[in-house]
Amino acid sequence: MGIESTYEIHQNAYIKLILHASKHKTSAVNGVLLGRISGDSTVVEIVESVPLFHSQIGVLPPLEIALIMIEEYYCDKGLSIVGYFHANERFDDSELGSVAKNIADHIYKYFPQAAALLLDNKKFETLSKEGKDRSPVMQLYTKDASRSWKLVGSDGSSRLKIKQPSANVILLDYISSGKWKDIIDFDDHLDDISKDWVNTELFN
Repeated sequence: MGIESTYEIHQNAYIKLILHASKHKTSAVNGVLLGRISGDSTVVEIVESVPLFHSQIGVLPPLEIALIMIEEYYCDKGLSIVGYFHANERFDDSELGSVAKNIADHIYKYFPQAAALLLDNKKFETLSKEGKDRSPVMQLYTKDASRSWKLVGSDGSSRLKIKQPSANVILLDYISSGKWKDIIDFDDHLDDISKDWVNTELFN
C-alpha cells in the first residue's frame, strides 16, 4: 500500500469496546469500527464502534445481518465501517486468530485502510491495577505488502491514538461503577429486538 495510515479513535468508541469485553470476560467478543478518512488521507478517524457478538462470533448469517443494519444506520451520519475489534477468550492469547482475520478481511475488501484492533489483556490488567497509562490498551494490526495482517510493532502507539487523553481514566471509572453491565451487543439485540444495539443511553 505504500502509505502508512494512522488511526485516531474517539473516547466513546474506545470505551464501548472495552466495556463489552469486560462484560463477557469468559468469551471472545468482537465489534466494528466506524469512521472516515480525515486530514491528508492518511488519518483514519474512528468515530464510533458497535459491539457485535459474544456467542455467535464467526457465524455468518447473524454477522451479515449486523453489518447490513450497521451500514444502513451509520451511512446517514456520514460514517462507514473502517475496521474490526476483537478480544480473545483466553487471557494469555495475544494473537489475532483466523476468525478475526476472516472478518477483518471482509472489511478490508471495502476499505483498504482498515485496521484490526485486538484487546491487549496484559496491558489492560496493568491499567486496571495502576491506572497511569494514557495509551490505548489495544494492539493495532494492518495489512502489509503481502496482504497479511501484521502487528504494528512497539512503535504502534504512534499510529493508534485516543482522541481524548483522559479516556483511560473515564474507562476505569465506568468499570468500577459497573457501567459495563449496560452494554448491549448484537447477540442481545437478536435475542430481544427492543434492546438498543446503538447503546444510545450508555454515556448519558
